[in-house]
Amino acid sequence: MTTTQIAFLKGHGTENDFVIVPDPDNAVDLPASVVAGLCDRRAGIGGDGLLHVVRSAAHPEALAMADEAEWFMDYRNADGSIAEMCGNGVRVFARYLQRSGAVQAGDLAVATRGGLKKVHLAKDGDITVSMGRAELPGTDVTVTVDGRSWGTRNVSMGNPHAVAFVEDLAHAGDLHTGPSFVPAAVYPDGVNIEFVVDRGPRHVAMRVHERGSGETRSCGTGACAVAVAAARRDGADPAVTGVPVTYTVDLPGGTLVITEHPDGGIEMTGPAVIVAQGKIDSAWLETLNG
Repeated sequence: MTTTQIAFLKGHGTENDFVIVPDPDNAVDLPASVVAGLCDRRAGIGGDGLLHVVRSAAHPEALAMADEAEWFMDYRNADGSIAEMCGNGVRVFARYLQRSGAVQAGDLAVATRGGLKKVHLAKDGDITVSMGRAELPGTDVTVTVDGRSWGTRNVSMGNPHAVAFVEDLAHAGDLHTGPSFVPAAVYPDGVNIEFVVDRGPRHVAMRVHERGSGETRSCGTGACAVAVAAARRDGADPAVTGVPVTYTVDLPGGTLVITEHPDGGIEMTGPAVIVAQGKIDSAWLETLNG
């Protein structure tokens, strides 16, 4: 671990918040212990995850995407574990690049472990992310909280989701720890679990337990998974009808608008805000690298 002070920023998308570490040359060592310490809300900076901002050409996991995307979102969960994708994180990542002058308003490609993500940045306003296609594996699980059980819809957005439709969001419990599910073998690496209620036509509300982070105020890939699951439940499939389907998804931290197109592509639109910047104390950082 270098003793040079490391710059950071703090940002959020619908209150899904992140520590941002700009590191174009991939020179900053970020083991799980350091990431967890930075994301700690009492002893660190605090965040649902960490956005490590690296040039694709400088990171072995993104090198193959470097010709199409200059920047790689090396995303980490709050516990330090590595994750494939984070929808709210991509918006905040893009907002940081715009703020730093690395990119301008307009279209941008971002490399992630979940593949290339196309982003459209308004100069001032919401950011739209092309989230790719949902996959709907046939194997579903049953989720149980406080003696209540629900069947779920298995949806992959580059990361795994189990979507449960419930009568009351309070039935999800505290969501600090992951709800139990069976059969466990369906998600050997864990799963993000969404609990969903209806608010109106093509309008739902959700809470989510994100694997590695607990309950978060928002989850972009989760909102996409919920919109797809709700559409199929409601008998809507744009690939069949040729008509796009849009759902408004309310989360504890705000609202996202999700559109699924006939070609299977899913777009997510919502806000992204940078709230602070500073330097990480190098002496404290050394204590985390244990």
